[in-house]
Amino acid sequence: QVQLLESGGGLVQAGGSLRLSCAASGSIFRFNTMGWYRQAPGKQRDLVAIISRAGFTNYADSVKGRFTISRDNAKNTVILQMNSLKPEDTAIYYCKARLASDDYWGQGTQVTVSS
Repeated sequence: QVQLLESGGGLVQAGGSLRLSCAASGSIFRFNTMGWYRQAPGKQRDLVAIISRAGFTNYADSVKGRFTISRDNAKNTVILQMNSLKPEDTAIYYCKARLASDDYWGQGTQVTVSS
């Protein structure tokens, strides 16, 4: 059973930074990809950033140059460093891991950016 636990969300002013962590149960090397998604009220859940087992990354256009996804293999953790935050970044952020053809989701962490 895969368990993902997000942490690091909170309230921050526009222009500030937050660091989200997604801790997995067991080694993250087994996952094809791990990623961060977000869902704002009344909107669909969208990809924010993704990282492959080999370390390749991809970002939504809206966060390029501001967000960085990385892996801490020793801690079985994927990190999303978010800088220059904007009010439109406000959402629940979810961690997702793909293992073969199965997707596993965390419970989400709230990020609120005030103007």
